[in-house]
Amino acid sequence: MARAQDWPPAASIEALRQRARMLAGIRAFFAGAGVLEVETPMLSLSAATDVQIESFGVPVGAQMRYLHTSPEFPMKRLLAAGSGDIYQVCRVFRQDEAGRHHNPEFTLLEWYRLGWDVPRLAQEVTELIGAVAHALERPAPAAVRRLSYAEAFDATLGVDPHGATAADLAEVARKQDIQMVGVLGRDAWLDLLFSERIAPGFPEDALTVIDDYPASQAALARVRPGTPPVAERFEVFAGPVELANGFHELTDAHEQAARFDADNRERDLRGQRVMPADERLVAALEAGLPDCAGVALGLDRLLMWLSGRERIDEVLAFPWKRA
Repeated sequence: MARAQDWPPAASIEALRQRARMLAGIRAFFAGAGVLEVETPMLSLSAATDVQIESFGVPVGAQMRYLHTSPEFPMKRLLAAGSGDIYQVCRVFRQDEAGRHHNPEFTLLEWYRLGWDVPRLAQEVTELIGAVAHALERPAPAAVRRLSYAEAFDATLGVDPHGATAADLAEVARKQDIQMVGVLGRDAWLDLLFSERIAPGFPEDALTVIDDYPASQAALARVRPGTPPVAERFEVFAGPVELANGFHELTDAHEQAARFDADNRERDLRGQRVMPADERLVAALEAGLPDCAGVALGLDRLLMWLSGRERIDEVLAFPWKRA
């Protein structure tokens, strides 16, 4: 029988040493900050309802269990039980995500801070990245730019993303020579314009923090009332690549259940599989989730950026095709 020729690791041994130093630096950072490291299950009865994410299902006896796409839900259950500030480094799994910056199995760092808001947590994200750069003996980010979602759209495209209609955004895309077949909703146009025209303009050697997303893109964040209302959400980009996504967390159980239902209705309309929502999370919110902010940071992408590598395969011992 012919033996496979792709048995060696895709990443160099030096890249694997850098990964180890990165993880050690992260643990030292949180130890110094008094944040507790935790572990939660990778298999669950519930799955992601988000229409943009597909979970892997694993039959276990007569039940279907799902590999987690994020440790967020069980970590919030720990917060509701009185854990205090917590963090976790874990492998997570998402279908249909493979490419230069994606592997269906990847490493995520997620953490939660009680009583914090978006600006304070976004600042800690940039401090952590600086600490990791130091652990790798690499230069710290050249700069940190902070823009609201509206400022980013106005600076690049001269359009108000909160007030523009889907037709307005389609016309902006046409003028930007973005070709699209089919009908897109308003948020889909916003996502397309952001990924194709706004993010590519972010400085390669700097971090860019974007906050105050449209309320329709709140995901699991609170919505701050106002004109317009905005999601208390932020993202951190290294050059044009998203590294982190954070929220001032939603604590309203009724609203969380409603968002799960809305996600599944949208999934049904799109012909996607309706997924089992996490009822234990809703119960934890009913019991009382403390006011907190949380963020998820992709460690493979962070290592790529800080070490100057171009593909995620270069920082993974055995990526998807070699697993």
